[in-house]
Amino acid sequence: MKGRIALHEPVFAGNEWKYVKQCLDTGWVSSAGAFVVRFEALAAERAGTRHAVACSTGTAALHLALIAAGVEADDEVLVPSLTFIATANAPAYLGAHPRFVDAEEATFGMDPDKLERWLEAETVMRKGRAWTKKTGRRVSACVPMHAFGHPARVDRLASMCRRRGIALIEDAAEALGTSYKGKPAGSFGLAGTLSYNGNKTITCGGGGMVVTNSATLARVARHLSTQAKKNSKTYLHDAVGYNYRLPNLNAAVGCAQYEQLDGFLRSKRAIAGRYRDALGGAAGLRLLWEPAGARSNFWLNTVVFDEPARARRALRALNAAGVEARPIWTPCHRQPMFAKLSAGTLEVTDRLWRTAFNLPSSSNLGPRETSAVSARLKKA
Repeated sequence: MKGRIALHEPVFAGNEWKYVKQCLDTGWVSSAGAFVVRFEALAAERAGTRHAVACSTGTAALHLALIAAGVEADDEVLVPSLTFIATANAPAYLGAHPRFVDAEEATFGMDPDKLERWLEAETVMRKGRAWTKKTGRRVSACVPMHAFGHPARVDRLASMCRRRGIALIEDAAEALGTSYKGKPAGSFGLAGTLSYNGNKTITCGGGGMVVTNSATLARVARHLSTQAKKNSKTYLHDAVGYNYRLPNLNAAVGCAQYEQLDGFLRSKRAIAGRYRDALGGAAGLRLLWEPAGARSNFWLNTVVFDEPARARRALRALNAAGVEARPIWTPCHRQPMFAKLSAGTLEVTDRLWRTAFNLPSSSNLGPRETSAVSARLKKA
């Protein structure tokens, strides 16, 4: 195992240089430009939605989607605790309160069974909306996140949210190319959000996207992303807006990456298959796999151990050997800026946090690397 094996590095093997040069040659480098329009069209097509709005980051996309969905200060927003912190930060930007939902073992996603029991016991319906009994706050949105490219049981979540007037906004930042029961991740709710950060399946170096079938939501998100500018000639702004638009340069890279997406997905599925074959039958550990009815993008392969001590030992051994495996996120309910406000208990989230970590998953990872990583895992 000579040299470093990266966790997830970008692969630029298409028209990236050509498209960026077009931007530089024409001078269209900022947020106006043909590549932004093309990038949005490609995103909408892959997400199976009618509209897409390019943003500077995935977090910005989620922030805009929540605003456009009507989330307000002092509302409660249902989010998984087992997620990257941005999922909880976005509602907090609005003065809303993230209420943390436990994960389920099979998907690492929000557990719809636990959530429904909590909603039935702890909320009341008034004028077609859910309100918490103890806090008296409106539950305005639910933000399931598809962990490491594996979809949560989002159809069930969407159904229970519709019955209670709760807007479903999918955090599909990690799930580009993932589908569940034949529908793309990000297309089940009022809106979905994507990320194109440097470590994602495809990247612009940064960038995000709001995808939606709602023309109204798309219009509001687009307007707010450009500082809510109503009149370009007089610089009249009709709301507090944000500088959240994606530059044409980044969109150019994103267009070239979308052209290669299917190849990346095939490679990542093959990598996951090699890990599964190598680790099959190993005692005391399992590889997180796509749930029934899903076709996952296998963004980051994830290994789960029976014992926290063995997980820590295996992670240290890989890191010492130059393998860039990483622990999964510290749960949101354990972050110092968020009080523990949970929709039920969070014992599964805490257990997965202590026993799981991510394996190298770059789309250009070869059989030799996956074999070496797997061998060290089994020895730990």
